[in-house]
Amino acid sequence: MERGLLWLPLLGVFVWLAWAGWNEYQKLEAYKQWAAAFERAKYDIYAVLGQQGDRLVWGKPTRQGPVALQEVTIQAIQAITLDGVEGPLPATADVPKGCTIAIALDLGDKTQWIPFTDADLALAWTNQLQTWQESLQSTPQT
Repeated sequence: MERGLLWLPLLGVFVWLAWAGWNEYQKLEAYKQWAAAFERAKYDIYAVLGQQGDRLVWGKPTRQGPVALQEVTIQAIQAITLDGVEGPLPATADVPKGCTIAIALDLGDKTQWIPFTDADLALAWTNQLQTWQESLQSTPQT
């Protein structure tokens, strides 16, 4: 009887782990459907991000699909930087592991942050977005 009671909390942990895995799987499947409409997309436990043409769309992942979606065009972005909790990080420096990191989009009147858990992925997206912004600004507008 005592052994059964000792194993009961462990059973609860296994049930919780199974539920958490199923929940994350459902979020990932909903993201895959949403991301099909974009040229480039990323999934993170904090945010989803997609780029299509001159649009950048991001939101929070859920099992029903991304919610709280925000959209901006590249022309509305004045600056794209990589920020950490301690402040801005240079795009060329090695990003410390384990820090909370976000891409900061300066829209003039406000700043929007897109959070990342993987610093290398955040650095790659920042560099790609900066290159994208520079190429669109250098092309003559018709």
